[in-house]
Amino acid sequence: MAPDTTAEGVTAFVDQVSRARIIPVLRTQSADEAVKAAGRCFDAGLTMVELTATTTDWPLALQQVRKDHPDRLVGVGTVLDEAAARRANDAGADFVVSPCPVPSVRGALKGQIPLIEGGLTVGEILAAAQHGVAKLFPAHVGGVRYLRSILAIAPNSRIVPTGGIPLADVSQWLAAGASAVGVGRDLLEVGDMVAAIRQALETPP
Repeated sequence: MAPDTTAEGVTAFVDQVSRARIIPVLRTQSADEAVKAAGRCFDAGLTMVELTATTTDWPLALQQVRKDHPDRLVGVGTVLDEAAARRANDAGADFVVSPCPVPSVRGALKGQIPLIEGGLTVGEILAAAQHGVAKLFPAHVGGVRYLRSILAIAPNSRIVPTGGIPLADVSQWLAAGASAVGVGRDLLEVGDMVAAIRQALETPP
């Protein structure tokens, strides 16, 4: 089923991001590792994952994860050029993530699937948020106080901080107003992912 990119579809995607709360960023060495990591995340109750274009043969991983988990959202991150954007779209990505503004990526997608565009400056974040969801990257540079400052002037912006965030700090970011939080290797290294996610979400900020 093709993604709904109407205004209503964008709103629905934004809501899905907010309900996800944690978005695993699966930066693995191989496609097989990515498929297994995605399976662990979904088995633990998470509803969306972000594979990365730095993974070898990532389009194959994307297709396999989409086949194994047709009811979950599977996106591709670290998309930095037009070619990768087209490959993600052709392979069936539910969404694409760029760590910074890349006009050629937005142009290649032509609104066919949601794009979560990243940025660090206030201008970049607010510009990206106008299209639905913005990615604050690298989030550890400014920290939780920086996110609060941005939301103080643009409280309706949907922002997903990502980069250098340990699982234990997720609740702090959510309490500060993050729509969801991108978590990488720290999530994949835990033994009992279900317990670790529950603890991260229930820990008082």
